[in-house]
Amino acid sequence: MKIVIFGAGALGAYYGGRLLESGRDAVFFVREKRAEKLKRFGLAIHSPNGDAAFTEVPFATRTEEIGKADLVLLAVKGYHLRDALPALEELVKKGGKVLPILNGVEHYEVLQKKLGKENVLGGLSYIMASLDEHGHVIHANPQDALLFGPLAPSQEDFCAQVEDLFRPASFTAIKTDAIETAIWEKYMFITAFSGVTSAADLPIGIIRSHPETLEIARQIVKEMKRLANLYQVPLTEEQVEKTEQIFQALPEEGTSSMHRDKKKGLPLELDHLHGAALRMAERKKAKLPYIQFVYQLLKPYEKGLKPSETAAP
Repeated sequence: MKIVIFGAGALGAYYGGRLLESGRDAVFFVREKRAEKLKRFGLAIHSPNGDAAFTEVPFATRTEEIGKADLVLLAVKGYHLRDALPALEELVKKGGKVLPILNGVEHYEVLQKKLGKENVLGGLSYIMASLDEHGHVIHANPQDALLFGPLAPSQEDFCAQVEDLFRPASFTAIKTDAIETAIWEKYMFITAFSGVTSAADLPIGIIRSHPETLEIARQIVKEMKRLANLYQVPLTEEQVEKTEQIFQALPEEGTSSMHRDKKKGLPLELDHLHGAALRMAERKKAKLPYIQFVYQLLKPYEKGLKPSETAAP
């Protein structure tokens, strides 16, 4: 199978690198700026699960350079999704089925409408990773799970092929028939985790030491559980408790990609995560006061702010 890694940020570079390491036929689809870094610095993974390095990295910047596609691993930021749709359409025409590992759920409606329901699988990842100045992956801890599964019974056979495809790679690949519930469970976690770390501008260890601040994360988790239930997704109180246990188990210095992006002055996935939750709640005439509070606090940073722009005059 021909794999196209759509995007070479921290997630795409990590999973794509691991697939290359296992000898799989994979190519990165990237923008010109990222292509220049791949040409100049190659690709490297620094990880507690083992390092890897590639001096020559297969990449393309135009869909015309890709002959065929079987699996498209979609690993872009939420705010880049709409710009990615024309290229994704072309890759689907070349035979590709799209496996998104974006956070959130709203993008599934967008992708299915544009690409067809049959061509969009369910997926998510649990990993803490970032890129250094050379575009190399810094993997923070051993966790690197990639979950995937069918969103329709007709996708079951293809997902079994993907399971075989991922098996030799040195990351944790988990095929599940309950992928929609897993996607919402991750959405519940990341909305709370990214929201509280970014709004407080602190790692989780300091937040845990202040119960009043940690309570914001707990309330967001509860709001997300209620939202999922409104959309007939059976998240339970046990899953709420499990998410709260994850907060307690995270390393002291643990933080979210949104928090790291905020500190670097980069755009945030605020609308893709918190904004989408508020839109979905509005459709059901429901209120999410804690999510709305965090959304309003972070709104000035959404398009990216340089440190000089946040300094007092």
